Amino acid sequence: MAATRPRPDPFRAARLAPSVVEAARIAGYDVAMTDTTDVAALRISGLVRHFGAKVAVDHLDLVIPRGEFHALLGPNGAGKTTTLRIVAGLLKAEFGSVQILGHDIATAPTQAKQVLAFLPDDPLLYGKLRPVEYLEFVAGLWGIEPALAAPRAEELLRWLDLWDHTRELVEGFSRGMRQKLALAGALIHDPQVLILDEPLTGLDAAAARQVKDLLLARVRRGHTVVLTTHILEVAERLAQRISIIQRGRIIAQGTLDELRAAAATRGGADATLEDVFLQLTGSAA
Repeated sequence: MAATRPRPDPFRAARLAPSVVEAARIAGYDVAMTDTTDVAALRISGLVRHFGAKVAVDHLDLVIPRGEFHALLGPNGAGKTTTLRIVAGLLKAEFGSVQILGHDIATAPTQAKQVLAFLPDDPLLYGKLRPVEYLEFVAGLWGIEPALAAPRAEELLRWLDLWDHTRELVEGFSRGMRQKLALAGALIHDPQVLILDEPLTGLDAAAARQVKDLLLARVRRGHTVVLTTHILEVAERLAQRISIIQRGRIIAQGTLDELRAAAATRGGADATLEDVFLQLTGSAA
């Protein structure tokens, strides 16, 4: 009689592996992944989008390598959110292309979204669910087995200091708690590219630190984080490179030192990102 293969132990897999994908492999599931070692995390080429007569995104080009913490900054109405919503597949571009780890969001949306997570500035949550129920629901949408989703949900909730609230309904959460739960939902399938639109909105200092620590930990693991924020000190502290968008186009890009050189600010090497941003966008007094 042929030997019977032992039934996979997904709980053991989830404890041993740092991600859902790796846990699934250990548990015996067949998980196919594309080799994306030399592919940019995000490649935007010639992106164009109008709203009526208004040009929201104007032939925008942007390349972000894997494993980078990148900040996309700009004045109100510059085109940041529109660009991110196109990247996430929530809006269609009129012209141009978006590739996420080599997958085109228009022609291969399923493959692109499998490696991507997008967290909007005002995420929609289901108020009648409890935190674990919400995360298990989101995991189910990604096809993640409950036995794999449960330990991953617990890990995220503990990291974000929400584990003590697991018996509460989401509808009773504060804005900051809802923001953290939405982030946990975005991370439940362990995306390689994480796009965040104003992720620190409504967070107190302690919660903001938790979120920043979590994002930095992911970048250290080789994941890519792209965020927009109006809190320039956050971008200055976290981002390895920064892109500044104005009137739908990237007007400057680089490290803070490179942006200082481009702006030729009066503060020189000591100029803050705020100084540089105001100079480059023509908002300086």
